[in-house]
Amino acid sequence: MATKRINLALQGGGAHGAFTWGVLDRLLEEEDVEIAGISGTSAGALNGAALKAGLVVGGRQGAKDQLDALWRRVGGVNAVGFGAWMSWMETAPVARALEYSPAFAWADAFARMTSPYSFGMFYRNPLREVVEAFDLDPVCADVGPALFICATRVRTGKIRVFSGDEITTDAILASACLPTLFQAVEIDDPKTGRTEAYWDGGYSGNPALFPLFDRSLPADIVIVNINPLEREEVPVTPQQIQNRINEISFNSSLLRELRAIAFVQRLLKQGRLTAAEKSNVLIHMIADDDLMTDLSVATKLVPNGFFVDKLKEAGRATAHTFLSRHKQDLNSRSTVNLEKMYG
Repeated sequence: MATKRINLALQGGGAHGAFTWGVLDRLLEEEDVEIAGISGTSAGALNGAALKAGLVVGGRQGAKDQLDALWRRVGGVNAVGFGAWMSWMETAPVARALEYSPAFAWADAFARMTSPYSFGMFYRNPLREVVEAFDLDPVCADVGPALFICATRVRTGKIRVFSGDEITTDAILASACLPTLFQAVEIDDPKTGRTEAYWDGGYSGNPALFPLFDRSLPADIVIVNINPLEREEVPVTPQQIQNRINEISFNSSLLRELRAIAFVQRLLKQGRLTAAEKSNVLIHMIADDDLMTDLSVATKLVPNGFFVDKLKEAGRATAHTFLSRHKQDLNSRSTVNLEKMYG
């Protein structure tokens, strides 16, 4: 069977990125599926860096090992305001038990009344140790998949895409910098000649698709979506409302790019554009919205071992279903009906 070359677009979503871990773990078992490009934001950036580093150094098994090591490190992280004293809830049977627990409610209220800058000299970014464990040489290497990491400029609100040797520890931390939890990450920008502050890339590209439009990359983009696009029920509690606001804002940039792709696809179909002018991008999506709607903002913010393991299992199962149904469609046609989505 001919090799299926694909690009991956990896969303951010805090600890829910463990779902993507499971998806990648399963995809790596397909010897005839080649990952040519990766665009990642926040947790997607961490997953993308681990995936590329592993592929470059140790092939498919190396990538699996790097992803396993990443999530073992993430499992030991507690964000600012969410201390180790919450670990007693690790085996909580349902996500709501964590979301409505007094401990989480207190920590959430504390985070809303303070700023990451309130900690002064005691501030530390708990993700720094996780990211510093990466060997950046293979992450930045010219071989292996092209890797793009997205962050948001605080000053302008515009996206910055890091690639090649621009990908540093700070670039990855910037991509995952939620401003209510972490101080902005400052990075020198040679294009502006100034030091820019960055927040989470999800505000401007979750993830950005346009870096994957390069003619050297395949037409297929497989989006691993961990923020539900739709929710049937209207959120009514403060937690539900805030969670849905975050989902909508973090999906908005992706939906705008998908709308643009749908428009180009329509023009190509009508013959008003040619393939020489615009590529016919083929879109696929791996997602489990039913699972994600059952989880909560608490399971995003607290890397609870119980849910991390369950999310990996769910990611593997969802990827397996996608491959069973659509592997033959890769490099042939889109499996997401964008015309119906935006009709």
